[in-house]
Amino acid sequence: MNFDDYRGVWVFIEEKDGAVAPVSLELLGAGRQLADKRKTELAGILIGENVKLLARTAFEYGADKVYAYDDPIYRYYRTETYMRAMLACVEKHKPEILLYGATSTGKDLASAVATDLPTGLTADTTQLDVEEDTGLLLASRPAFGGNIMATILCKKYRPQMATVRPKVMKALPRETGRQGELIDESIPIAEADIRTKVLEIVRSTTHRMRIDEADVIVAGGKGLGGPAGFQLVQRLAETLGAAVGASRDVVEAGWIGHHHQVGQTGATVTPKIYFAIGISGAIQHIVGMQNSGLIIAINKDPAAPIFQSSHYGIVGDALTIVPMLTEAFQIALGRKEEANAGKV
Repeated sequence: MNFDDYRGVWVFIEEKDGAVAPVSLELLGAGRQLADKRKTELAGILIGENVKLLARTAFEYGADKVYAYDDPIYRYYRTETYMRAMLACVEKHKPEILLYGATSTGKDLASAVATDLPTGLTADTTQLDVEEDTGLLLASRPAFGGNIMATILCKKYRPQMATVRPKVMKALPRETGRQGELIDESIPIAEADIRTKVLEIVRSTTHRMRIDEADVIVAGGKGLGGPAGFQLVQRLAETLGAAVGASRDVVEAGWIGHHHQVGQTGATVTPKIYFAIGISGAIQHIVGMQNSGLIIAINKDPAAPIFQSSHYGIVGDALTIVPMLTEAFQIALGRKEEANAGKV
């Protein structure tokens, strides 16, 4: 394998409900930094039906070039069809780095492509960098239960591939009118050759607030002592109209369901306000909330690592402090409601 044949940084651009998925915009921002450091181009690869119009969005968010496989056979995501297109494009144009969002689609496609090429794949990456001279991708992620950060290299194969968790990278500001090169690609593929058939798409609905979409999150940890203590977090969240988050220890203890877990093995969140109550601040939790707009920590241990990642910290017993906060917010919000009622 001649590494000199491999050039450029690529991003798999995932389409969701007719638009570019947010994680793909985030990856274009990260990819732009890597490409600039290597003094090379940033390209996107689009696969789907009627997706070429999305190339404009990719250009405006940093891509120099977009390869598009636009055909009805790609209407629904199927591993086999998307993998064939991706493999053909990679083997034809030879990117040095290829990034995917760590979504259900991205993780499935990346693992299939890595197996077939073959090459390495770093999963659930939270930090990306590249060596300017060698082109080695430095893909970092928490390891050993979140106790350390491991940087993984792929020294012997190309392209270097990684899946990146949503909301850990930052999209670039949109540059309206920015243009790039759109390249139509195609491969010979027929529906009769595909083993998987899509019979129906069923969309389920839920009234549960998604923590990865919430503006305010109140999260609790084992420092609350037990399920009774954790109820204080739930009451504060209810008062604020916030989502409830939890550390891994709390979920594993059965205090609350996994869909509330924040961290490397849970959700990555970027709310405007994040309350970390009774949470010590293990790396695996920090990587899931470190990009929050405002982080407020409450912990009785003044040396707790969570304070190093917070904007404001309260040292004290959460079982005493949280009820006081809840009451104060209830009074403040109650006064606002009374004032609004008086204007009617």
